[in-house]
Amino acid sequence: MDTIQTSHRNIDTIAWGAFFVWWGITDLLVSLPEGVGAIGIGLIFLGLNLVRSMKGIPVSGFTTILGVLALVSGGLELAGAVLSLPFELPIFAILLVVLGVSLVARQMIGSRNR
Repeated sequence: MDTIQTSHRNIDTIAWGAFFVWWGITDLLVSLPEGVGAIGIGLIFLGLNLVRSMKGIPVSGFTTILGVLALVSGGLELAGAVLSLPFELPIFAILLVVLGVSLVARQMIGSRNR
């Protein structure tokens, strides 16, 4: 059991370290297109859960949701230049609402099944 917990902590620490390194890189390299940072963060969180799954460690629903939301957000930001919408979508606010609703719904469904 201690080996699994140690492995879990190591995987989480590496992923969070990669998250902060990527965030710093995207902040330093202002020439990167909008959305690339969010896409990278999404890939880091989804990669974290892929490694967890491959090692038999339970997948985190929270970081999976964050990963998917980051990928969607980054994709929308990246596509925003191509779509040329006459208005700006409040992508971050929309994603926060979706995240909150999914967390509440997950908790309510989970408590109802107990």
